[in-house]
Amino acid sequence: MPTIFTHAVFATVLGKSAISKTVLIWFWVITALCAMIPDADVIGYSFGVERGSMFAHRGFTHSIAFALVFGAIVAFFVHKFLPTNLTLIKLFVYFSLVTFSHSFLDMLTNGGPGVALFAPLSNQRFFFPWRPVEVSPIGVGFFSRRGLIVIFSEIIWVWLPAFLFFLLAIIIRKIRKKS
Repeated sequence: MPTIFTHAVFATVLGKSAISKTVLIWFWVITALCAMIPDADVIGYSFGVERGSMFAHRGFTHSIAFALVFGAIVAFFVHKFLPTNLTLIKLFVYFSLVTFSHSFLDMLTNGGPGVALFAPLSNQRFFFPWRPVEVSPIGVGFFSRRGLIVIFSEIIWVWLPAFLFFLLAIIIRKIRKKS
């Protein structure tokens, strides 16, 4: 898995690319949390969930179904409690995609179990054929030489392309305003 920092940065930067309207800082905090929440499944190991189970890491919380359900719940609460001029359906699509961005990035890593995209219907795990992102160590292993290698890999393969996409979005917006 990429680090939680990378999940948050990727979702927020791409979100800023898509949403040019002014929104409260809480909107971006919620965006980052949606991108990180699928990794809450690692807590299952503390309760005896076996590796490879649908409820283990990269299982159900990394599925398309989870992203849609979680996106719907978050969209409802944001629409109800945060001032935004985005419609409920736009918020639903946005937060579902933000949550699913986590699984997308995990499928680009070179280790760990694949992602159970179709859980709960199937526990089959998937990766992309091209997996350039170094898998992150969990726990204190993150603060090691291996952790630095992972961060460097994430900067090259995730952060840099996301920021380039953001700059492209800004340029396109400026060109459209001039037209």
